[in-house]
Parts: sequence; structure tokens; C-alpha cells
Amino acid sequence: MNNLTKMSTLKPAHEAFEAFVDPGKIGNFWFSSSSGRWEAGKTFTLRYDEYQAQVEIAVKEVAANEKILFQWGGEANTVTILFRDMGDSRTIVEINEEGFDENDPELLHKMIGNKEGWVYVLTCLKGYLEFGINRLRAGIVMD
Repeated sequence: MNNLTKMSTLKPAHEAFEAFVDPGKIGNFWFSSSSGRWEAGKTFTLRYDEYQAQVEIAVKEVAANEKILFQWGGEANTVTILFRDMGDSRTIVEINEEGFDENDPELLHKMIGNKEGWVYVLTCLKGYLEFGINRLRAGIVMD
């Protein structure tokens, strides 16, 4: 079972790609920090300082300005981020997360929460890339 989320940004694919893989940029829209520049075959720690949380990701594939594939959640879920250059400095960022258990009685709840999270990430990315807003990331309330 997978969950697909897409959003466009008025920036070239290179800028959207770099926002994810560059540890100096990711803190402007998603996690507080990343332990390094994302490269295939390596594992990185992503931290949310505001929520005293962290997660490790295992990056499986990177194609500059086009694709990032990683696993997280105990390597149960695979996330693929695609950057589709539409020309005129416009990019569609597509995030597909796979690995949800179709037999899980909480599947619908988990899928809705997952979709909400990815929409929030892409909204913060758009605010950061297009308008230089880097304070949206820590605004989500975790109850």
C-alpha cells in the first residue's frame, strides 16, 4: 500500500533537490538537522529538536535533481521523492511512501496521518523556496 503526495514550486528542480539533501538547508523546512549530505548507501540521522525526536534514514538511491529513495521506520517504509522539472523554473515534487500493512486495523488512520505529514513538508518546502520563510517547520502541534 502506498501514499502519494505532489506539490509544485516555482523553483528549478536543482533548488528543490538541494533543499532535501543539503544538511544546511533541510532545517529551513523539514527536520531541524541532518547528520550529513544525503548520498546513496549511507545512513543519516534526522533530528526534530522541538519535539526531542530523531529518526534514521537509509538512503538507497540518489539521482541528482531527479530522485531520492530512502527507507525509514525500521526499514519498513520506503519513500521516493521525485523532482519533475516542468520548465520555466517550475518543479513538481512528488513524494510516494510505500510499505503500509494493508491488514493493519489502523491503516486508514495511519494513511491519513502520513498524507497530512507529507502535505505539511511540501507546504513548508514551498514557503522556504519561493518566499524564504523558514519558520513554518516547527509550527505543527503534536498531541
